[in-house]
Amino acid sequence: MKNRNVFASLLISFSIVLTLAVNSASARYNLPDFTELVEEHADAVVNISTSKQTEVRRGLPPGMDIPELPEGSPFGDLFERFFGEHGGKGEEFFNSRSLGSGFIISQDGYVITNHHVVKGADEIIVKLSDRRQLVAEIIGSDPRSDIALLKLEGNDFPSVKLGDSEAIKVGQWVLAIGSPFGFDASVTAGIVSAKGRSLPSENYVPFIQTDVAINPGNSGGPLFDLDGNVVGINSQIYTRSGGFMGLSFAIPIEDAMDVVDQLKTSGYVSRGWLGVYIQEVTRELAESFGMEKPTGALVAKILEDSPAQDTDIQIGDIILDYNGKEVKNSASLPPMVGRTRVGEVVKLKIMRDGKTKSVKLKIGQLPEKGQTLAGKKDLKEETEDTVFGLSLRPLTEDEMENLELDNNGLLVLDVQNGAAKSAGVRKGDVIQMINGEPVDSVKSFSELIDDLPEGKFVSMLVQRSHGPEFLAMRIPEK
Repeated sequence: MKNRNVFASLLISFSIVLTLAVNSASARYNLPDFTELVEEHADAVVNISTSKQTEVRRGLPPGMDIPELPEGSPFGDLFERFFGEHGGKGEEFFNSRSLGSGFIISQDGYVITNHHVVKGADEIIVKLSDRRQLVAEIIGSDPRSDIALLKLEGNDFPSVKLGDSEAIKVGQWVLAIGSPFGFDASVTAGIVSAKGRSLPSENYVPFIQTDVAINPGNSGGPLFDLDGNVVGINSQIYTRSGGFMGLSFAIPIEDAMDVVDQLKTSGYVSRGWLGVYIQEVTRELAESFGMEKPTGALVAKILEDSPAQDTDIQIGDIILDYNGKEVKNSASLPPMVGRTRVGEVVKLKIMRDGKTKSVKLKIGQLPEKGQTLAGKKDLKEETEDTVFGLSLRPLTEDEMENLELDNNGLLVLDVQNGAAKSAGVRKGDVIQMINGEPVDSVKSFSELIDDLPEGKFVSMLVQRSHGPEFLAMRIPEK
């Protein structure tokens, strides 16, 4: 009997310990409950549908006449429908429609969505959670940030609370509400995968990357933190199939609200501008510049009539700090500059020749899209020479003008296997600098190559049709 009591006591003790352990583990790894957040904030999320009337012209191709058809022929109606009466010219209109999401940011009916959701729309219908459908007016739209501001007539609309995207951390839970594929008020959740992402389509927005399931129709919808605050606007997905693949991108709410404020007050958005082309500092380039680790933004070109042209900034400088904020990589600099007000004086910390220095600069206004580098004209193979596996010749005056170059360079006519090809030099490149020294002739290039340290990386600045780029080339041992 005594043994039974001891066994029972041990069993009870073990059960208590096991329960406490399970509860502790459950509390530590328990998934969050989003029900209260959705109940409180879903009413401020709206479905947005747009319509656009598109003209379709019909008629026979030039030089083709309608064939003569017997009276009552069944093909007569067909030709009249598609090519106009008696086969003549004609035009038709049809409505194209799109779907997206948005959210109300104020009780007086201001709505945020994506620019691409409402682009070119003739009519915008906003559907609320109470099934009301209201016609919205476009206050303004900004293609660069992909933000559009709409206005609904009325008052006392449900609205969201705005949060702080800077405060969110990688690994933190977030939630999206939107209308994927037209399914209203769909809720998906996930975690923040990364912050400050720069995408090829727009490098002035430091996107929040998440693994929240975002699909077509979610665009323009809010991204919430666990406190129910909007920290981002779901804007883009990365996909190869057209559907969710675990990579979605949201515009930080601070960037969106900066755009909204400017659209409200002036109807357009202005951004700060340095006037430099920058690129990433790779491990090889860092070694060529004598840096301990790759960091900062490498200046590859200074544009004419830009704020940077009137300062001491030079090609090959590495911007390490912008107005007191560390520039960790090239992608982090454009959003910092873009947020700066035009006319403000900022302080840059740069590295040049292994030493740091400070430069002050007055921020200009970012030019409109479309002002790009002119394409190269046909290249005429003139007198050339081969150095370091590269067939080279100087540029003509027309080529220099076409590429908007102030100084001469060497056109690469052919690339043989070797260090230059391994570094990424290709036919059509224009070599402008090697190891920080300008090159204006094949002879000067050859002399510079001979003096370079063997087995070390050196920087090479090349001009391409899309702009300048630094390459890191390892000098082979003889």
